[in-house]
Amino acid sequence: MRGRTPTLTLARSRGEGEGGRSDSLGRRKFFVALGAGALAAARNSLAKAQPRVARVGFLYFGSRQSTLETGRYQAFVDGMRELGYVEGKNLVIEARFADGSSERVPALANELVGLKVDVIVAGGGSVYRALHHATKTIPIVAMAVPDPVADGLAASLARPGGNFTGLSLSSDDLGPKHLELLKAATPKLSRVAVLVHPRNPTHPLQLKRIMSAAQKVGIQVVLAEAGTVAEVESEFVMIAKERAGAVMIRPETFFDQESRLIAAQGLKHRMPSIGLNRWYAEAGGLLSYGPDLRDNSRRAAAYVDKILKGAKPGELPFEQPTRYSLVINVKTAKALGLTISPSLRGQADEVIE
Repeated sequence: MRGRTPTLTLARSRGEGEGGRSDSLGRRKFFVALGAGALAAARNSLAKAQPRVARVGFLYFGSRQSTLETGRYQAFVDGMRELGYVEGKNLVIEARFADGSSERVPALANELVGLKVDVIVAGGGSVYRALHHATKTIPIVAMAVPDPVADGLAASLARPGGNFTGLSLSSDDLGPKHLELLKAATPKLSRVAVLVHPRNPTHPLQLKRIMSAAQKVGIQVVLAEAGTVAEVESEFVMIAKERAGAVMIRPETFFDQESRLIAAQGLKHRMPSIGLNRWYAEAGGLLSYGPDLRDNSRRAAAYVDKILKGAKPGELPFEQPTRYSLVINVKTAKALGLTISPSLRGQADEVIE
């Protein structure tokens, strides 16, 4: 018995030693696991505290200044803010402006595509065409495209099918209405000039409809084409020589950018004019009639929000304008020696004194 005791004691001592080391190791593993769990929880908490930042491209054919003056850029930013997106917090806007140069548009489109933004908000005919060639995957929200189906951007308004969606612009049918309003402002009108952009693919059809409407009321049409500032000025000289009594400005982002110049040319040559957008009348044009494109820019934000939340652009219907407004610049009318009739003034949504 005495000889076995050391062996039993030794065995017991070894067992206790191994068990102690095992318990110590287990406790270390437990604390390591606990620390890792706390770290993971902290990371998850941090992720929840810092929401995903949306990266939105904004590509506009005109200049930064023009989109600020017309309020279109700010309307979009305001629309995003209303939906909970704030720059510097959970929103980054990569804005690019072509300054009215068609040559610059493709490079800017490719630049935004290269940045791999989540969605691109776009404005301008050449911008839509450039983005159509630059990407088939990044969602594109158009702020005001005249006819997305005819332009090959969508299979239909109700179900676009590709990566384009947004707001369409039913401006093709507004030509006859513009002619009617000019006739009401200048009852003796017999010759009207139509200012178009030589590279705008929608203008030929608009011109055709205007000519048809003019023929019915015995008004002759004078065609004027301008794609640069110099051409705008020279075409107004030509229009005056052709004895046109008024000018119709067709929808075009370049013309939006040069609204003040065009309105000033109308005053210089004592020629009443009408544009699509309210800022044309604000810039000094006699009349404007058309959809509220500032509202279109604000509504574009709703499309961006839906796309960021997982909606597919090809399944979001193109929306048509919901509001049209007539703006009359009475100050310009007085400068032109015109008296706006009570009936026409009564139709106005806004009168600029």
